[in-house]
Amino acid sequence: MDRIVSIAGDPHIGVFTRVFEDIAIVPPETEPELIEKYEKAFKVEVIRTTIQGSPIIGSLVAGNSNGLVITGMAKEEEIQTLSEYREIMLLEEGMNAAGNIILANDNFAAVHPEMDEKFMDALGDFLQVPVIPLTLGDIKTVGMAAVATKTGVVINPRSTPGEIQLLEQVCELPVGKGSVTMGNALVGTGLVANSHGYLAGIGTSGYELGRIEDILGFEE
Repeated sequence: MDRIVSIAGDPHIGVFTRVFEDIAIVPPETEPELIEKYEKAFKVEVIRTTIQGSPIIGSLVAGNSNGLVITGMAKEEEIQTLSEYREIMLLEEGMNAAGNIILANDNFAAVHPEMDEKFMDALGDFLQVPVIPLTLGDIKTVGMAAVATKTGVVINPRSTPGEIQLLEQVCELPVGKGSVTMGNALVGTGLVANSHGYLAGIGTSGYELGRIEDILGFEE
């Protein structure tokens, strides 16, 4: 299966889409061919919607099998669409680009290090996972500095030993450095994955794909 895709020619598929174990969320104008690739690669139901009227779904949505976290500026119809699949937590103030500031799976969540402690507590209760503040390669937007599934975590290649150790302690999964689109360290911008498969943005090299497969436990 071809693992290289784009959104209207844009390699930043992680900015525009978000994938979970059973659903994928994509912009309304997503081409049918790409939706078919998502269904085949991830074995999911694909949901078309905007968030806050925007197509940058990956930047504005985070979560796991227990719930979705989205900006409090989302429209009522967008909230209604997503609430058919998960409980919804709204970020009402301050940092609200959930997909940028939250890295989560069913094991853990890591958040922007300047996130309010009360929010971290509420997020942990909502997603039913431990939550830690974290940077990866000194990048505070951890949701775009890494991709986490049930089988592994692909992180910014500039991540430090201390950051990796902290992450490994909470996630209890294989953690490895990777990149996309010929050296882009913000792997979350160009990679989407779940335990069934992955897709990367156009321009991602064979070596980069191999690293992703190794870390996430896929064998082609």
